[in-house]
Amino acid sequence: MTTLAEGQGRGEGEGRGDGRGGGGADDVETIGLVSAGHFLSHYYIFVLPPLFPIMKEALGVGYTELGLLMTVFSISSGVTQIPVGFLVDRIGARVILIGGITLEAVAFIALGMSGVYWLMLIAMAVAGLANSAYHPADYAILSNTVSEGRIGRAFSVHTFSGFFGNAVAPMIAVALATAWGWQTAPIVAGGLGLAVASMMLLRGEALKRGERANPAGAGAGGGAKATASATGMALLLSPPILMCFLFFTMVSMSGGGINALGIAALVTLYGIEIELATVALTAFLVASAFGILIGGVIADRTRRHELVASFGFATTAVLVALIGSVILPIPVLIALFTVAGLLYGMIMPSRDMLVRAVTPPGSMGKVFGFVSTGLNVGSATTPLLFGWLLDHGDARWLFWGASGFMLLALCTVFLAKSVRPAPN
Repeated sequence: MTTLAEGQGRGEGEGRGDGRGGGGADDVETIGLVSAGHFLSHYYIFVLPPLFPIMKEALGVGYTELGLLMTVFSISSGVTQIPVGFLVDRIGARVILIGGITLEAVAFIALGMSGVYWLMLIAMAVAGLANSAYHPADYAILSNTVSEGRIGRAFSVHTFSGFFGNAVAPMIAVALATAWGWQTAPIVAGGLGLAVASMMLLRGEALKRGERANPAGAGAGGGAKATASATGMALLLSPPILMCFLFFTMVSMSGGGINALGIAALVTLYGIEIELATVALTAFLVASAFGILIGGVIADRTRRHELVASFGFATTAVLVALIGSVILPIPVLIALFTVAGLLYGMIMPSRDMLVRAVTPPGSMGKVFGFVSTGLNVGSATTPLLFGWLLDHGDARWLFWGASGFMLLALCTVFLAKSVRPAPN
């Protein structure tokens, strides 16, 4: 098993096989198809919550029952992501990705057409299972297929597409529900999924090239030699991969608190109107999206991804702590949120490159399935933790806590770098 430090020293073209398409047009097609799927993954998550006030009246249920729909989805996705990652490495990422997109599309169409609450619970459980395919399959395809000199930008476009799905889903869902009823929104989402799955079937060669490059268990140069001593669950429980899991968890917890409860904390702490607090959070989110694209360019121009992540987290942590410690003028507050968001987004491609650096060939699916579960852990626990802090403490603790999780994420980077594999 290779360490993060060793993985960072790989050559630009080393360690990933020679079976890639390698051309610019091939890379663009692969990145476009995979990113379209990732857009759907996030789009589905944000289709129903904006419709809850309408669904509450239409279905005759409460917000607790409606919230349970999303809980079932999240649990189903979280507990199946690791097994799906193993399947990606065993039978190939392309079939898992297309199958997941198709199954989730059918589940959302069934949810919209049924309009019966208990059937909707089943549909959301199925949709969560299908949604677990995206991260392990996406990262396996991108890492094994895209040219080495573009992989950082590939990761950045992939992440950006998910952010874009978050942004547009509520607007589209509400517009469809207002015009033709709430059931139209999940049905249209499902139809969009079937269209993307069909496009992937027609252009499947763009997703398949990497499967020939690095079959499971195949050796390659550089850090790939260490795979012999750590496979399956032993690989996932090895110190470098566990550090990456904690890294993803801390990243999710640091941003999750700001995203979920940042507006409430600003209203409480600064005594401002909700509209102004929303402007500040929107500045953070928009800047994060652009920061991801900038971070992709940086990731392709350096091998020292741990330094990029460390600088981003350290600086963002200082800015977020300052926002919670000093009552700033509103223009300064919005400016600091913008800079913090930009730096936070820039970290994301380097985050993915750090995981790739310690992942042996043929194990990309299981490793990214495992570490991405950290995102589920963070998103599930952070709103409860920071919600409790806002109810029982000081709103400043949200910003201090988010800053603290960023510093913990920084620590996991250096711990991963210092880890050495057990002797064979």
